[in-house]
Amino acid sequence: MLKCIRMYVWLALVVVSVPCYAAGNYQNFKVSVYATARDVSQMADVNWLEARWNEISGQIKIDKIYLETFRDVTLVDKETIAKARKFFEDRGVEVAGGITYTIAESNRFKTFCYTNPEERAKAREVAEYTARLFDEVILDDFFFTNCKCESCIKARGDKSWSQFRLGLMKGVAEELVVGPAKKVNPKVKMVIKYPNWYEHFQGCGFNLEAEPKIFDGIYTGTETRDPVYTDQHLQQYESYLIFRYFENIAPGRNGGGWVDTGAIQYMDRYAEQLWLTLFSKAPELTLFNFSRLLKPIPAEYRAKWQGRKTSFDFSTMMKPVKQADGTSVKPTTMARPAGYAIEQVDVFLGKLGKPIGIKSYKPYHSTGEDFLHNYIGMCGIPMDLMPEFPSEANMIFLTESAKFDSAIVDKIKGHLMAGKPVMITSGLLRALQGKGIEDIVELQCTGEKAVTKKFWRRRDVWSGSGSTYESKSEIVIPEIKYLTNDSWEEISCLASGIGYPILHSADYAKSRLYVLTIPDNFGDLYNLPAEVLTQIREVLTQDLYVRVDGPSQVALFVYDNDTFIVESFLPETVNVKIVTDKRISKLRDVLSSKELAGKVLIAPPVRGQTPGSDKTAFDVKIKPHSYRVFQCE
Repeated sequence: MLKCIRMYVWLALVVVSVPCYAAGNYQNFKVSVYATARDVSQMADVNWLEARWNEISGQIKIDKIYLETFRDVTLVDKETIAKARKFFEDRGVEVAGGITYTIAESNRFKTFCYTNPEERAKAREVAEYTARLFDEVILDDFFFTNCKCESCIKARGDKSWSQFRLGLMKGVAEELVVGPAKKVNPKVKMVIKYPNWYEHFQGCGFNLEAEPKIFDGIYTGTETRDPVYTDQHLQQYESYLIFRYFENIAPGRNGGGWVDTGAIQYMDRYAEQLWLTLFSKAPELTLFNFSRLLKPIPAEYRAKWQGRKTSFDFSTMMKPVKQADGTSVKPTTMARPAGYAIEQVDVFLGKLGKPIGIKSYKPYHSTGEDFLHNYIGMCGIPMDLMPEFPSEANMIFLTESAKFDSAIVDKIKGHLMAGKPVMITSGLLRALQGKGIEDIVELQCTGEKAVTKKFWRRRDVWSGSGSTYESKSEIVIPEIKYLTNDSWEEISCLASGIGYPILHSADYAKSRLYVLTIPDNFGDLYNLPAEVLTQIREVLTQDLYVRVDGPSQVALFVYDNDTFIVESFLPETVNVKIVTDKRISKLRDVLSSKELAGKVLIAPPVRGQTPGSDKTAFDVKIKPHSYRVFQCE
């Protein structure tokens, strides 16, 4: 009888709480905040908590909070957790748990040693403890191991560190975390949050192949911070691409994106991470963390950006925020920039369909031309990264990481035989030399380098003529040699009386293989002339209904319902040409409702080639660090 009463009470609470959330603070996503164990420990003082919560919630609407139980050997007591949980649930905020498996985060993210029996026991204890308190638990970034103690060295044997750690952490997930958690609370949902350095996960045991099948859900670190001055040098586009990649790994079980306030040189950089996470259609956005949202807005941001008219309008953001009771709160902390950026996107996000892009294959645990897809995305080419070979797609793009598939040459051949084009990079060409790529085309990456500033396009897209263009600075590229009349230079670089291909092509069976030469410094892709980028985009985006022509660092986000976003990461206003299928005669600016008329571009016949399709072109301006949203008509 008592069990039935408890079940009735639980069901009643669910019925009461669900409509409260269903009303929602936002139309298209949840917004969550993560509180570290240090913050949660202080929540035993309800007065301390209330004052800080009022400051945060007055500047941004929060749907959910993750209360961390453990980090850096600090375990928050049950009584404090209970107080904090009641505080938030009384205010209609959804509550979940969190764990960070670190020993000393400040000491190079020192993790648990999972060959140490005592630390293994502690890991199990923390999982059980947290699962007893919450029905949903998320693991922060550090569920990996970087330990190289004598015990780990002995346990590794003759395996590589990557092989050893991948197997070790799979076992830890099953035996010490998910299994024990489910045993003490069968209904607990265990979620693993992955950080942003996806190219190198295998080196520390993050297992993208096995772990999504062990955990109930995954979560995506979409923080990219400053692309130049931070150690990782992650490009802005990754805040979008990484969520789509993880969604392709675990369809429907990728819970959201996660952004922090760290390492930004300008306020727009924080907002851009939030926008791009939501452009990827993440169902939830988590802000890290509770205490960072309470930090004052830096004075230099106020001085430099006030009155500046971009998509992130600092003056508008700093206006008092109206509250439900009719009062207003003056923005003071980093909670407000987050709230302002999020509110902007919620206005139009529901009008966008499913994100689409050029399929690219990255096998599990692979490396090679690391993070290159994000540079390509920053050049205005929408990327869609896949963990399996995308044989169902038409055009596909393959970087050096595809070499980790021992059957990749056969898969490329099969794709071409089916009448579908493939573009590979110079890095993949080099890796496949002597491994069968010669069956398709005899090209050679010589190992030599060329330095160039001049580029020649074999034909202009619309007039059919060849033209010479100059880059912003000198670019170092790998030299590729080929056999005359067996394959063809589409775009050449010119260097001291000789030239080498930047974009090359070779016919094979029913289709064509393209080879894109990647500069030694990936950032030099941004220095390529806009006209050179145009032809590369024309080839790669041939299956999309829209492309953007213009300089680099202007990205395109395309959706399957004839909507798209153009975003500029440049510090100045830029003119771009939007080129669409001929069926599209007008564009409507979703935010202003203004209508743009296009101009039909007639594709002339080109000798020896199939004529291109007629297109429609629209000239638009994009403000610095701003985006525009369009509906095709």
